[in-house]
Amino acid sequence: MQRPDGTPRVVVTGMGVRSPAGNDPSEAYATVTSGKGQAAHLPELLDAGLPVTFGCAVRDFESGLSKVERRRLDRAAQLAIAAADEAITAAGPGFSGDDPLRRGTYVGTASANLASIIALGGHEHAGTLNKVPVPTVPTIMANAAAAQISIRHGHRGPCLTLAAACASGATALGEAALAIRSGRIDAAIAGGVDALLTPFVVAAFARLGALSRRREDPGAASRPFDPDQDGFVMGEGAAFLTLERADRAAARGARIYGEISGYAAASDGAHIVTPREDGLVAAECMRRALEDADLGADEIGHVNAHATATPANDNAEVAAIERFFASSPPVTATKGVTGHLLGACGAFEAVIALMSAADGLVPPTANFTGGTDRIDVVHGGPREIPVAPVLSNSFGFGGHHASLVLTPP
Repeated sequence: MQRPDGTPRVVVTGMGVRSPAGNDPSEAYATVTSGKGQAAHLPELLDAGLPVTFGCAVRDFESGLSKVERRRLDRAAQLAIAAADEAITAAGPGFSGDDPLRRGTYVGTASANLASIIALGGHEHAGTLNKVPVPTVPTIMANAAAAQISIRHGHRGPCLTLAAACASGATALGEAALAIRSGRIDAAIAGGVDALLTPFVVAAFARLGALSRRREDPGAASRPFDPDQDGFVMGEGAAFLTLERADRAAARGARIYGEISGYAAASDGAHIVTPREDGLVAAECMRRALEDADLGADEIGHVNAHATATPANDNAEVAAIERFFASSPPVTATKGVTGHLLGACGAFEAVIALMSAADGLVPPTANFTGGTDRIDVVHGGPREIPVAPVLSNSFGFGGHHASLVLTPP
């Protein structure tokens, strides 16, 4: 039940997802494995007359919250609560059955409740400050999702909101695992969320030149590693995992989905939006994550790449994989299916990585047509491989890097 360094192993005992690929882990995994892009034109973007009118939205989402709760909670917080509730339910009643001070809540997000801040800010421009809605403050608090999850489930341990751009979800998982290893807590709910599919935010990313303009075929717009890529596709979603000490999980007979066996974070420090071309820092982050897991590069079964489908990011990650691995393991990128879930992507991809590692099945990279032999990009259909640990990368604006090593049960 212990790691080689004597600290407790940290296992995953529950998972929850709200995503463009599906609203539970099994549905999301099946969609990702199908390799079909989920982007579509969205009415609010079409009505705004934007140059980019498509994205990957969470469809058929029902929060299960009361009308009063929905009024005071941003869409991101609602998605987070639903995914966290599912993960905690999946972990079983024993997950919350001990000292609440020993259970933590860790939420990663790139922009928290920015969509609501933008929407509510319209009152100022209309000269109606006296009509600002009463629930505005709890709606726009950056920590709203973490606070609500902690309150709903009676967690009294650390309740933290972590912002590391697109590495936020992976960072939340890694930091929660470190807290459990250190003995500060016994269990945690951890993951990521973002919901920024609004005209203002999409227009901002479009002005930056980061988004695909492939209007004629949105489902084929997100093209990780593909030479015909022209930018990423904006998505939204939430993914959460329940983490606990392995001996605690075993004592209560919990189902084990896998283990967070390695984690590392680093800062590129090269440019606010562009990573180092040589992949040096990303490769070092991967090395440290594997060192933390006490594994060698040749023991990794496959890589779940960050791969946003932007040339600078993808080329840098290819360089990092080349630099770190003597021979490229199979590489997959889920953003071809889901678009870029921003702060949620690292946690969502951890769910997919654990499920695919346990199945010995690497999902195909949607919309990849070939054109590079520098790394082994899985495409055209799933690939069967031996069951083995998986390395999942998350790289964000500002130079935030996080790598997770996830080991199947």
